Amino acid sequence: MQRTFSPADILIDHADRVLRTLSGHAKTTDRKNPADSAQEQNLSDDEAQLSARLMRVNHAGEVAAQALYQGQSLTARDKDIQNKLKHAAEEENDHLAWCHKRVNELGQSTSIFDPLWYAGSLTLGATAGLFGDKWNLGFLAETEKQVVSHIEQHLDKLPENDEKTRAILEQMHIDENEHADLAIDNGGAELPEPVKQGMRLISKVMTKSSYWV
Repeated sequence: MQRTFSPADILIDHADRVLRTLSGHAKTTDRKNPADSAQEQNLSDDEAQLSARLMRVNHAGEVAAQALYQGQSLTARDKDIQNKLKHAAEEENDHLAWCHKRVNELGQSTSIFDPLWYAGSLTLGATAGLFGDKWNLGFLAETEKQVVSHIEQHLDKLPENDEKTRAILEQMHIDENEHADLAIDNGGAELPEPVKQGMRLISKVMTKSSYWV
């Protein structure tokens, strides 16, 4: 018999996700961290700092992704879409944990603005869902496409010998592309260009801020 969750159960579950995301204790799947299979190289101070800053940006993006998926699942109307969003969010949790660990390994901390990115993305995700599932999924697809673009830029900027960070980003690149395809395959609509431009502007603010602090 399938369990029925009360509003209190749902509230507690979402509160738990918020706390775990922002505290660095996200629930992950059983997937292995890609960095574990890569050899640690000796990085100069400048190289380590560059990698750490790039990964801090990616971590901030994963914080935002968690909030986005959470907000979208709250307002998605189709139960099947809700379940698919939750599954994608679980994979994003892996990214969150991998990025968090790598930033710390490189001697840096995650962005002080993470709570702000979470709050803003949760609101955006929930709002997108209110417009209907096709726009909800369209917003998700466009978000993932922009994330893929950022990852590709970071792969180009990374120190060539930072194999651990590169391994993480390459797996994230695969997953984000799959999430974008999932959204499109399930009926995601193409967003109007002004909306895409607005999303790029918000993303630019987040990446520039998170790069430094």
